[in-house]
Amino acid sequence: MKILVGLSGGVDSSVTACLLKKAGHDVIGATMSIWDQEKFKTKTSLHSRDACFSPHEQEDISVAKKLCQSLDIPYYVVDCTKEYQKLVLENFRQEYLAGRTPNPCIVCNSTIKFEALPRGARAMGLEFDKFATGHYVRLSYNENLQRYQLRQAVDQTKDQSYFLYRLSQDQLSKITTPLGEYTKLEVRKIAQEFGLEVSDKKDSQDFYSGDVNELIGEPEKKGYFVDKNGKILGEHKGIWHFTIGQRRGLGVSADRPLYVIALNQEKNEVVLGYEEEGYKNALIVSDLKWLSVPEITQQTTVYLRIRSSQQPFLANFEPLKNGQARLVFREKQKAVATGQSAVLYDEKGFVLGGGIIEKTEA
Repeated sequence: MKILVGLSGGVDSSVTACLLKKAGHDVIGATMSIWDQEKFKTKTSLHSRDACFSPHEQEDISVAKKLCQSLDIPYYVVDCTKEYQKLVLENFRQEYLAGRTPNPCIVCNSTIKFEALPRGARAMGLEFDKFATGHYVRLSYNENLQRYQLRQAVDQTKDQSYFLYRLSQDQLSKITTPLGEYTKLEVRKIAQEFGLEVSDKKDSQDFYSGDVNELIGEPEKKGYFVDKNGKILGEHKGIWHFTIGQRRGLGVSADRPLYVIALNQEKNEVVLGYEEEGYKNALIVSDLKWLSVPEITQQTTVYLRIRSSQQPFLANFEPLKNGQARLVFREKQKAVATGQSAVLYDEKGFVLGGGIIEKTEA
């Protein structure tokens, strides 16, 4: 089988290419270029190297190219900068200005990594049967449902299914994710066996390597920190500098640590409160996408994630009109942010679907 492998210069995608080559597949390497040097003229020394969107992109390309040379496979760079700017960065900017907290990695996966990159490769004349990545997630096909299904990876500490819930059935039919059955420790060991220089390379920690306010590009706008009763506690320079659940960098003193518990776009207010004041009982989710199963139209119990790093927790799913649903938590949850994604699972770890958090309920 001819397989295009998306290479990031990291250990996971590198091992993916090695395993597929060893298995006898006809492998092609490709890296998506997303950094716009003209638009983001910043000092690269101020940016860390462990991020997806970074001025150090050329270093990752060099690593990926060297890997392909060692494997004796062709390598290409696919320019996705315009699509990334339009679909990922603009969404990121607009959501922050609206007082919401977006997840650019989810948008990137569905619109760039699994869409613009393989489409761009085909436009360059490349032919391939499948597109592979180093994501930790298991992919299978259910004959009874006639659907492709995503499931949590064997290594749940590295599971990335949360970031892929918006992939379509068409996209799933064209991909393969070989690392879903491996642990991170096993992948690093395989990298050492293949003699890869990146075997000890750190994982990417965030999507952007600098100050996110550089991406928003909005002039400072004076606003106030307030408590839940509207009492002014201090001043800030714009709600887009803050996210729900944030504790550090507030500059407001109190008898106990304060957290951001709400953002008011209309008044440009950042509402602060004690940790327990930020806990929520339920949320409303919109723009639901169904993945491993057809649309759920009845009340049921699901496992829910509202952050990629947490273990799924029990919630009651209540379908509403206009593609929305209400999810009531069995136990209160903290730092539930509008704009983030709520991803639904079953008891076996299959991704049922998910959507964007539109509203929260105390």
